[in-house]
Amino acid sequence: MTLVNSPHSALDANLAVALDALLTEQSVTRAAARLHTSPAAMSRTLGRLRRTLQDPLLVRAGQTMVPTPRALALREEAAAVVRRLGSLLSPGEGADPATLSSTFTLQTADLVGAALTPGLLHLARQEAPGVSFRLRAEELEAGPALRDGRIDLEIGSIDHVDPETQVEELVTLRMMAAVRPGHPLAEGALDPARLAAAEHVVVSRRGRFTGPLDSALAERNLHRRVTVVLPGHLAAMTLAARSDVVCLVPAALPGKPESPLTHTATALGLRLLDIPLPLPPLTIGMAWHPRHTADGAHDWLRNAVRRTLRAPATT
Repeated sequence: MTLVNSPHSALDANLAVALDALLTEQSVTRAAARLHTSPAAMSRTLGRLRRTLQDPLLVRAGQTMVPTPRALALREEAAAVVRRLGSLLSPGEGADPATLSSTFTLQTADLVGAALTPGLLHLARQEAPGVSFRLRAEELEAGPALRDGRIDLEIGSIDHVDPETQVEELVTLRMMAAVRPGHPLAEGALDPARLAAAEHVVVSRRGRFTGPLDSALAERNLHRRVTVVLPGHLAAMTLAARSDVVCLVPAALPGKPESPLTHTATALGLRLLDIPLPLPPLTIGMAWHPRHTADGAHDWLRNAVRRTLRAPATT
């Protein structure tokens, strides 16, 4: 690193460190030991400083060296410069959540947002009372939105592969069939034929009628009847709670603690049924732009999301 001090010369920032050591120790040997270099190298650095500042700085007085008036005038300033350089070039300290005053913008599906918000607000009240959250629906292309700073974090099924995007998987889930209490499918064994014969609601932001379940049914020469497509899980689950349509919802893998993502289904009184077909798991993750990776405030946000979605569901 160089610091330009005139159109004709450049001062290496290391010279400021050497100047501070020389003026403090008033000895080439001791200054060299302080900076873990050799006396010969420090002597050459002193010569360079003398040429740059056009002053002897340290002169021999018997067995010791004494500072010149110019050196005495520079001593405090040199020490202050080194302290500022140390502060400037040292790793940043982690943010204190209690002092944060930030609004974080998160982009996520409605069901994930509903599962996240209570936990995030609880953690913010306890740890970061100056933090607030803005949740956006999945209307933006996440890669450019993260890059441009329009959103701080994307949470959900991450399907874009922008090379600079940082992605962390949070939880892996399975899909289950959700029906109202007393629904015919809730009685007796559920097989693929009975599931296909029921009336279904599909969740799709793009208005698609088909998904992985249709592919699994097609392998058995079965086809389900989709009577409505809705853009969000909350509307679909509400409809399932009030009618005979079947809605697919994410739930924890067998043997794993129940996910907060299932809390809404439980609150609506829906019954969750195992789907008798092999369906691909659903991975929920979070994505962010790498410029936020070392930021203390963003680190708190990511940790809060991590703790919330990985926590067992509560009622």
